[in-house]
Amino acid sequence: MPEGPSVRKFQLLTSPFVGQVVAKVGGSSRKINVNDLNALRLQDSQVHGKNLYLAFVAAEGPLGPTAEETVLQREAASGASSPAQGGQEQVRAPQTHPQEEELQEFPHSRSEPPDAAEGPENWLHFHFGLFGSVRANEFSRANKANKRGDWKDPIPRLVLHFESGGFLVFYNCRMYWCSSPRADPASDILSVEFHRGRALDALCTPDPICYTLLDQRYFSGLGNIIKNEILYLAKIHPLTQGSVLALSDLERLLDYAIQFSSAWLHSKLHGKGLHPQIYQKEQCPLGHAVMKGTLGPSGGFKRLTWWCPQCQPAVL
Repeated sequence: MPEGPSVRKFQLLTSPFVGQVVAKVGGSSRKINVNDLNALRLQDSQVHGKNLYLAFVAAEGPLGPTAEETVLQREAASGASSPAQGGQEQVRAPQTHPQEEELQEFPHSRSEPPDAAEGPENWLHFHFGLFGSVRANEFSRANKANKRGDWKDPIPRLVLHFESGGFLVFYNCRMYWCSSPRADPASDILSVEFHRGRALDALCTPDPICYTLLDQRYFSGLGNIIKNEILYLAKIHPLTQGSVLALSDLERLLDYAIQFSSAWLHSKLHGKGLHPQIYQKEQCPLGHAVMKGTLGPSGGFKRLTWWCPQCQPAVL
């Protein structure tokens, strides 16, 4: 599924439509009645880890502060800067790069339940699947034939046409209404509020390090591509138990996680693709043969993992 940097770019594509009224809707979603969005105003757009949230209100309702305005106010007070502020530039619609897609099917059983908090359910929660994406003012076109040999364009789950004449298209995603975003900025690796101490405590456990990195409670937005790349950069075997690593090694791994995620987002905002060093590779940059295995906790979701046995030796 799309990782934190991709979903941040999706959010930036939706931001120019905040304040506009939905004039026409379409899409194949059966989880929600897409016609309920007709004549509503897009009030806000937020991203938390791998999740996108859009708030809708009655067209005649007042507009509250957007997520962007709230963040800018908070950063002005703290003097901090967000890695996503490059989104103020004009952003082009995302292009599909094979190396940026996961190879495992999206686990539908792992969906988060709707927020049980009281209040009107005016937030639409998007959780993206294997080839999930958002496009602005254009539709996705087939770039290869499907298994049947047909060249069929992807079918949108949701299409929002706005009174301004622009439109947003959402592909391969699940949607449900909730009363508020399920957010913990302290766990979001691309948030200025990311809590390093809590993340380090999670990495120090005796669990294999590649399992912990995908735990969204501590590393929201970190996915399989980032996991593979930063473990190679840190020269750590994916099945190494975090408790046997030196604190300096864990600190360096955490630095790589933040730096790689921020650099990937920066590349996306400038229309550049990802050039992985180990993910889906047969050789590492030093020419060593790369190993591939499906790793994951017992009874949990398994992910394809790539590592170099020479650059990332096993720790006994």
